[in-house]
Amino acid sequence: MTIESTVVPPAQAATGAGLQAAALEHCIVRRGDGIYVDPAVAGATLQAAVDSVFTSKNYFSGIDYAYLVNAIYKRGAQPARPGDMVRFASDIVAFPTDRRGLYKAVKVSDGKAEYYFEPVYLPNPDDPGGEGVPARLNADEFVADLWTKGIRFGIDIGAVRAAIAGGKAERVVVAQQLDAVPGVDAHIIEVSDDLHRSDAPRQLANGKLDLMAFQNRFPQIQKGARLLKKVPRAAGSNGFELSGRVLEPDMPKDVDLQVMVGPGTTIENNADGEFLVALQDGFLNVDRATSQVSVGDKIVSRDGVSARTTGNLELKGDYEEFGEVQEKRVLEGESITVHADVYGNLVSRGGTVLLDSNLVGGSVHNADGNITVQGVASAAIIQTSKGEVRLARAEGCVISGTRVFVDHAVNCDIIGDDVVVRQAEGCAIAARRIEVESAGARKNTEMLLYVLQPDTKRIDEVMTQIGARVGEFVQLAAQRKAELQALAGQPDVRQYMLLATRVRKGELVLTAEQAPQFQKMGVAVGPGLRAIGRLNEDIKAAEAEQQAGTALLEKLQGQRIASAGLNSVKVGMLTGETTVRSMVYRPDDSSNYDLPPREIKAKLRAGVPAGERIFSGSVGTVDWNSGSAL
Repeated sequence: MTIESTVVPPAQAATGAGLQAAALEHCIVRRGDGIYVDPAVAGATLQAAVDSVFTSKNYFSGIDYAYLVNAIYKRGAQPARPGDMVRFASDIVAFPTDRRGLYKAVKVSDGKAEYYFEPVYLPNPDDPGGEGVPARLNADEFVADLWTKGIRFGIDIGAVRAAIAGGKAERVVVAQQLDAVPGVDAHIIEVSDDLHRSDAPRQLANGKLDLMAFQNRFPQIQKGARLLKKVPRAAGSNGFELSGRVLEPDMPKDVDLQVMVGPGTTIENNADGEFLVALQDGFLNVDRATSQVSVGDKIVSRDGVSARTTGNLELKGDYEEFGEVQEKRVLEGESITVHADVYGNLVSRGGTVLLDSNLVGGSVHNADGNITVQGVASAAIIQTSKGEVRLARAEGCVISGTRVFVDHAVNCDIIGDDVVVRQAEGCAIAARRIEVESAGARKNTEMLLYVLQPDTKRIDEVMTQIGARVGEFVQLAAQRKAELQALAGQPDVRQYMLLATRVRKGELVLTAEQAPQFQKMGVAVGPGLRAIGRLNEDIKAAEAEQQAGTALLEKLQGQRIASAGLNSVKVGMLTGETTVRSMVYRPDDSSNYDLPPREIKAKLRAGVPAGERIFSGSVGTVDWNSGSAL
């Protein structure tokens, strides 16, 4: 029969008055086989009950210290069934005063408690002044003693038992605080392999490797692709000082994925978590200043274009670069914007090219679009096949475009349909219309202006040939018409044709006697009628050729007028020796300015002057156009 009681037996009542109070807490129960605790009322209540036992000069024999600590500080697993009692000690035993004297003070520092174990002795009643009777420490008593000294958590019961069993004099760490375990801050992880670029050399169609270009420097993102995932913050776990006071970890930091949303991306929440996803197909861009992630048609780079960072680039979209473009590197795309200096070569298949800084020793080519350099262009090549070129300052450059605008040009070769320069020094400029505010030589380099005038000689020759041919067809048609009139005027032919017309219209009905006579008449004039038919065909063919030739003449005349136009040159002020000449070009060519750089230089800087001299001087102004003489 199991006896269960919360009342201390009489034998221990004298030493356990406080235990009675603890027992009344109904969380510690004595049974025949040991001391039990109700886990449902653990925590502060259990701590108070245990404290009552220890402060009442008692201790738990056979204590399961690990379970007791876990129950008090709620660090262990709860029993399988609610209401189950858990045995944690064999009994509650008195802790006599003489035994308490065996336990010395502990040294506490840096969250550790050290105890110096050495031989101990109990007082000998028979020899009060003697060394005493050898005694042995008890681990259960040790726990009670430390508890009363304020050390309630972190006792290394194994180390205590080992030190007692060893019997050596040594200093042992008998308790240690448990530091709080920090939580995990919320953080962002990548969930798409498409975010990673490949810097391996690009493989060409023939299987060879292009060591100047990377395989996939700017990966493309598909619409709906998950790019980033927020991993929620995870709370840490409490620690405990030796006194049992809770050490709380710092609150883990949170992160807001929303602040990373840029154009072309959004937040998606579902059962798998919180994701940043792409709203469209395009290129990934991460703004380092704001950490915003965007997906768009434009590629944005901040690393520059060099052999180390990107290699040569051949892109299918717009491109914006905040770093430098290294010498000899090639950047090909559509619209291109570079905010730093450019030393390499930019190639646009069509779009706008904008350079916020300088172009030094490099080149810019645009197949269809404008080029703007807001800094200084030096020893560079700037060409657009169809578009405008706008430069702030150019030195030693080759420049070509439909329209060219330069604020200050020095020693440049410039060609286009229209060229406008505020200040030109030592330049060679060729255009159909030239306007310069100030022009003059630069040291030993003369100032040359060429007014492009169409060469109409070839088209005039063609028009003359076509006009002569048209005249021949006019003459042939008139000749055939005269022959036709002569044949049609013969009496028998005219009479037959009149009768045939009336018969065909039903105005005349032939009798049986008249029909054979009419047929006989037709046989007689047959050769003449056939000749008239041939003449009619010749007249129609000649008139058709005449009309086609006349239309072609009108078209050529329109082309001649359009190509000739009004060519002009205006110079507001001459500051040095300047020569103005005409330069003939063939209007039937595709372009009079879209030429290779070497050909432009050779054309404008030829040793033998080209064309007729219009003006030469060093002072005054120039105002000339093709409709008037200087």
